[in-house]
Amino acid sequence: MDTDQAPFEPLDPGRNNPMDPVELAYWCREFGCTEARLREALAAVGEHVAEVRAWLAQTR
Repeated sequence: MDTDQAPFEPLDPGRNNPMDPVELAYWCREFGCTEARLREALAAVGEHVAEVRAWLAQTR
């Protein structure tokens, strides 16, 4: 049996979905941040990936 799984890709790659734990983990890996930091960014700027990325870069 093949145990390799396709890498996870979010349904909407332009948005973060904070309600999906698998997607949260994906974005944490993508942004190189903790879940707490990602949630802080989401609270500050919303769910759009570009805005979250910019916020994380500005607040390092």
